[in-house]
Amino acid sequence: MPQESIDKVVILARGLGTRMRRQDAEVSLAPEQEALAQQGLKALVPVGRPFLDYVLTALAEAGYRDVCLVVAPDHTAIRDYYTRQAPPRRIRIHYAVQVEPRGTADAVAAAEGFVQQDSFLMINSDNYYPVEALQRMREGTGPAVALFDQETMVRQSNIPAERIRQFAVAEMNGAGCLTRILEKPSETTLAALPRPLWISMNCWRFRPTIFEACRRIGPSPRGEYEITDAVQYAIDRLGEQFQTILVHLPVLDLTCRKDILPVQQRLSGLSVDY
Repeated sequence: MPQESIDKVVILARGLGTRMRRQDAEVSLAPEQEALAQQGLKALVPVGRPFLDYVLTALAEAGYRDVCLVVAPDHTAIRDYYTRQAPPRRIRIHYAVQVEPRGTADAVAAAEGFVQQDSFLMINSDNYYPVEALQRMREGTGPAVALFDQETMVRQSNIPAERIRQFAVAEMNGAGCLTRILEKPSETTLAALPRPLWISMNCWRFRPTIFEACRRIGPSPRGEYEITDAVQYAIDRLGEQFQTILVHLPVLDLTCRKDILPVQQRLSGLSVDY
């Protein structure tokens, strides 16, 4: 099949930021960082510039042109920032509202009107993905997932090793297609998997069929509609094949207050142009 470059991106920016809100006596933040951390607005936490500015710049560098931010009904600060304070030059920003925080599959479903009949990239707002990975996801064919080498992540990302080793691990078949995402796998399960271990950082290329999967699944044990469950439904019930894009580069993560300074140091010197 010929390559089918995509231009649309859905960024999940609706989360409650519970871990970012949590106070940490070991972390001292600048006043503006503290104010946004207390609100759980990870995307706008300044790390030189607001973190999301760097994410949008990486997307622009990778060739994407239309970005939809999935936000909460009261996330007016994000809209105001990109409308009045720092409007985009290279991309177009759209918005979709996830009314209640009911999980990642529900967040993706909120963007169906933006996506329409096009394939699209889906990423988190609190992860900075390498431009190379975003480019490879844009230029592929059909559904895909970017998977990151666990040991490279341990050595080169800002995320503590113990946290990385709790991340979901992918299982693939001989053709290099995803068969399962293993959430919180046991040590026995991990020992049986081939090396290197490939972890998911929630970077997906979807066709519009994912919306049917999002509608068909039920809530997970924690009461949320999970995108990994929708992917599994798409594989098992809709016959979708997800190619695996294997990446030996790190992803930066802005989950909690301890992440802010290391991320700021890693992004220091990078220019912003989205």
